[in-house]
Amino acid sequence: MIKYLRHKEIDFEKWDECIENCLNGIIYPYSFYLDQVSPGWDALIMGDYETVMPLPHRRKAGIIYIFQPFFVQQLGVFSPQPVSQEMVNEFLLNIPEKFRFVNYNLNTYNKIESSGSYRVKERPTYELDLISPYDKIRQSYSENTRRNLKKAEKSKVFVTRSSSPDEVINTFRAYRGKKIKNLNNPEYLMLKHLIYSGIHRGNAMVYNAYTEQNSFCAGVVFLHSHRKSILLFSGSTPEAKKNGAMTAIIDQYIQDYCEKNITLDFEGSEDKNLARFYRGFGSKECLYLQLTINNFPLILKPLANWYFWYRVKSNRS
Repeated sequence: MIKYLRHKEIDFEKWDECIENCLNGIIYPYSFYLDQVSPGWDALIMGDYETVMPLPHRRKAGIIYIFQPFFVQQLGVFSPQPVSQEMVNEFLLNIPEKFRFVNYNLNTYNKIESSGSYRVKERPTYELDLISPYDKIRQSYSENTRRNLKKAEKSKVFVTRSSSPDEVINTFRAYRGKKIKNLNNPEYLMLKHLIYSGIHRGNAMVYNAYTEQNSFCAGVVFLHSHRKSILLFSGSTPEAKKNGAMTAIIDQYIQDYCEKNITLDFEGSEDKNLARFYRGFGSKECLYLQLTINNFPLILKPLANWYFWYRVKSNRS
């Protein structure tokens, strides 16, 4: 039996124990992570926390809806047992109708097809298995990736671990962040707290690249859990495009964690240039599903679809 529980009714110790033991576990559904990206999140729970599904939600103009939080690529149904299509369908049918709209990403293990009750759209991510020796992984690098590594070497870029994400976040805000309308002070503060929480728990690592003159030019935040390492966030200066700093960071991370049973998830992108950059390390495309449920009255459905489509697009711009 699947139960809907409000936030205050959730047993977080049992919740985290379930996530810890999940076959399809990742870092996003841990309670400490959800508490920061979506305070007050609710959940669907089967049995005694045997299978779970987090429901991050918001209220706007009196309308309650389920949304995909910033800095969370995938959620969905999580279980220590294999998750069947029938199980995913059962969970989706138990989402309370008080949530008038659902725009939510399932994880790569949740496979379903669109139906009369909901629609799904495939979205790409890119993953690289690091279990092979470094030399073998490097053989799969594209010509452009190798060229960028030579640029970094020639420019004497050096990569080091950091205990702080501040330089990465500040650099992102100064450059690419200016183009993203929905990322403001609260979101950046949330990101900073999220990364520091991860560092404290041993789940987050920050890699920075500096020029020969010791000037910061790029940084990447990686999150690790369940034998998966996620490229959560990055920031780079215009100089990094010229000296190959981002390529050098990822290459160093691969050197550090090769021959381990870890999959590097680049948190793929529909941006063709970013996708090409990720594939340049030999990563393979994997698909997850973006879920849409529209519980508005028939006459309002088109307007609701347009509004939430626009919000999602703004979040990714």
